[in-house]
Amino acid sequence: MPDLTQPEICAISHDILATHEGRVAVFAEPGAGLPGLTAHADSLTQGALARAVASDAFAKLKPGDALTLAWPTGMAAEALHILRMPQAPTTDALRRAGLSIGKAHGTSATLICADTLPLDEMLRMALLRSYRYEAQKSEPKPAFGPLRVMAADETAAKTAAAAATALASAVHLTRDLVHAPANVLTTTTFAEKIQSMEALGLKIEILDEPKLEKLGMRALLAVGQGSESPSKVAILHWQGAEGPPLAVVGKGVMFDTGGVSLKPGAGMEEMTMDMGGAAVTVGLMQALASRKARANVVGLVGLVENMPDARAQRPGDVVKSMKGDMIEVINTDAEGRMVLADVLWYAQDRFKPAAVIDLATLTGAIIVALGHEKAGVFSNDDALAADFLKAAADVGEGAWRMPLDPAYHTLIKSRIGDIKNSAGRPAGSITAAQFLQCFIKPDMPWMHLDIAGVTLTKSDSAHAPRGASGWGVLALDALICARYEKT
Repeated sequence: MPDLTQPEICAISHDILATHEGRVAVFAEPGAGLPGLTAHADSLTQGALARAVASDAFAKLKPGDALTLAWPTGMAAEALHILRMPQAPTTDALRRAGLSIGKAHGTSATLICADTLPLDEMLRMALLRSYRYEAQKSEPKPAFGPLRVMAADETAAKTAAAAATALASAVHLTRDLVHAPANVLTTTTFAEKIQSMEALGLKIEILDEPKLEKLGMRALLAVGQGSESPSKVAILHWQGAEGPPLAVVGKGVMFDTGGVSLKPGAGMEEMTMDMGGAAVTVGLMQALASRKARANVVGLVGLVENMPDARAQRPGDVVKSMKGDMIEVINTDAEGRMVLADVLWYAQDRFKPAAVIDLATLTGAIIVALGHEKAGVFSNDDALAADFLKAAADVGEGAWRMPLDPAYHTLIKSRIGDIKNSAGRPAGSITAAQFLQCFIKPDMPWMHLDIAGVTLTKSDSAHAPRGASGWGVLALDALICARYEKT
C-alpha cells in the first residue's frame, strides 16, 4: 500500500522563507498588493519577484498557473514558484495552483506560502499530481520530498492536510493497483492486499472458488475457468453508521486476453488495467476507513483472469448465473459483465443495500462515445445519477449520463438462452449496461459507471500524470459524503 506523507504545517516565519532550500510557492495577482509572505520574498529578492508579477508573461497566466524564477538572489531556495491567484480565488484557480505545485514538486522539499488562502483543494491536487509508479524499476527514482505549508490558521491547515492526505493516498493506491503487472498482482496477491486492510478497521471476507460454486456464481467462474489463477470475490465492509449499506461493486479482471475470442496483440499489454473497477472500489474503501466516514458502505470485487485454455469457456456456451438466468456466451471478450452479473446479484441478495453502484472498464464503445475525458453513467434512478454527476463535477472528475431503454434490451435477447452477453458493436456500451440491469432487482436504485476511457490515459488527465488516473475515488467519496453520510 502506498505510504503518502502528510504535508507539514508550520507557523508563518520569515526565517524559514529565507532559508528554505527547495522550491518556494508564493501567490500574487497583477495590479494588487502582494500578500504578506510574497511581499517578504520580494524584499529578499530585492524586487525581482514584483518585477516578475508586473511582466506581460505573468499577466497572461490563467489563475492558478505559475511563472518560475530559478535560484533567486537573496534566498536559499532553488526556485520561486510564483502562482497567479486572485484575492477572491475560485475553486478552479485553487485546483490549478495545486496541480501546478504538484507537477513542479520533486525530491527536494516544497514550501507553500499560503498565508490565508483556502488549502483543501490546493493540497489535495498537489498530492494527487505528485505521483509516479516506480515499483517495477530496478533503479527507482528517489521519493518525492515533503510538502511544507506556512499558513495563518495552523489548526485549519492541519485539518485540510489530513483530509487531503487520506483521499490522495486512496487515489494513489488505486493507481498503483491499476499499474501493477498481471504477473505481480494476481487474483491471489490482490486478495492478500485486501485482507491486509483489516488494519484500517474494515471487515474483510474472501470467497474462494468452492464457496462461489456453492453460491451458484457460475457466470463469474466461467470467465476464470481457463486461468491458473483462482477466481475470488473479496468483500470490504466499512460500517460507520447503522441502516442498509450502499453497495459498491467493482470488476476485477486481472488480465483480459479476450479468452477464446482473443483480442488483437497490439495494445493487449494494457489489459492489466481491466481490474480498474475493483481498484477504485478498494481505494474508495480505504478512503472511507481512513477518514472514519459516518456511512455504511460495503465494497465487493470479483477477481478473475480471462485466459485462452483448453478449459476456457467458448462462444456458444450457455452458463447459469447466480440469479438463475441462462446466459448465452456470444463473445468471451464480453466477460466483465458476466463477473458483475453474479456479484451484483450476491450484493443485493446478502446485504439488502439502499442502492448499488458498479464500476467497470466494461466497453471500448464508451471510449468511442466519450473519449478519455468522461466516464459513462447509466442509472435507473434519476436522483442517484444527478447526485453523482454533481459530486463528480464538484471534484473535477468528468462524467456523462448515457441512456437506458427497454428498446435496447431486445438486442440482447438470446435465441437459445435467456440473455446473451454481447449484441455486437451498435450501442455497445448501452447494451452492456442493459445486460447488467437484468441482474438488478425491481425498485433497487442502481448506477453503472463505465470507466474504460478514464482509467488509463495516454496523456496527463485532470489530476494525474499519464497512466492510471484513479478516477472515481474522489467522486464516489463526495457522493457518499453528500448523500449517505450520517450527520
